[in-house]
Amino acid sequence: MAPVIKKIRASSGLESVVCVTGQHREMLDSVLGLFGITPDYDLNIMSDGQDLFDITTRAVEGLKGVLGRVTPEVVLVQGDTTTAFVAALSAYYMKIPVGHVEAGLRTYDKYSPFPEEKNRHLLSVLADYHFAPTERAKSNLLKEGVAEENIWVTGNTVIDALHYIVKRNSTPDSTANLKRYFDNEWDLPLMSDGKKLILVTGHRRENFGEGFRNICMALKDIAEKREDVEIVYPVHLNPDVQGPVKAILNRQPNVHLKEPMAYEQFIYLMDKAYLVLTDSGGIQEEAPSLGKPVLVMRDKTERPEGVEAGTVKLVGTGRDRIVAETLELLDNRALYAGMSKTINPYGDGRAAGRICKVLE
Repeated sequence: MAPVIKKIRASSGLESVVCVTGQHREMLDSVLGLFGITPDYDLNIMSDGQDLFDITTRAVEGLKGVLGRVTPEVVLVQGDTTTAFVAALSAYYMKIPVGHVEAGLRTYDKYSPFPEEKNRHLLSVLADYHFAPTERAKSNLLKEGVAEENIWVTGNTVIDALHYIVKRNSTPDSTANLKRYFDNEWDLPLMSDGKKLILVTGHRRENFGEGFRNICMALKDIAEKREDVEIVYPVHLNPDVQGPVKAILNRQPNVHLKEPMAYEQFIYLMDKAYLVLTDSGGIQEEAPSLGKPVLVMRDKTERPEGVEAGTVKLVGTGRDRIVAETLELLDNRALYAGMSKTINPYGDGRAAGRICKVLE
């Protein structure tokens, strides 16, 4: 949402009021600082051991007060989080129009990803303005009965944010600071001859339990089989992720388990990676923009455009398949070249401007 907020601020006809829930405090504050955004309202709902019931009820209660004070003409939400759905529901209760950024993504399996798939679907029922990233997303909305005049294909604002950070990171001072950070703070052999960096992210609820254990065992197998590989895994703070990851991978010398990092550091690391293993959604859009093949550790994706373009491949959470697909991509130069072509069906970095124009 940061690129949209920045565009609204640059507009003479729009004014933004920013509200955050305060989930994942360290990660949130880092991104807000990077984009120069100070929230007008911070619900600060984070608590130890919270679940979806806690997030939903605290967010509804907090948003009731904020929307009553601000009385906005539009409530703008982004993506597929429980926060986004709850904000749209709260706005509906107060008869305030809702704009949904990144509308129309679907797997049509309500438990994959969970709860994001249903959050998206419910959002589309509540929204008045549907900002779809692709034509396929628009098609999904049309099939569900959304009126075409309420849908705009804008591209995805995550690509806007990526372009902003890549440009920022490319300045001499930023490049020097980032290289110093990884060399000194992390002691990572990112630039070593013959080393291939695999960047990993994993945090999806539907993978908790056996899925995560399989993923971790696969990473351990890859690390043991390949001395030319360094695996970097910024581990999500959720205890359901931290537990199996650290139990299985903590003693593997070429697996580097790190705390979640600042966004510009993560993008720098992705740019240096040979390939990406993830169960995330947004990275399926970001990594291809940098020419990085993506193996998605899920059985279904709400972003099939990357699969069709050949830059993304679904490999599931089976241990053997993750290992086999990764090793093939490390060794098969023709396969790697085909997947690393920089084709991005998710936008040109100008989505935020299109969204603001519609709102104006």
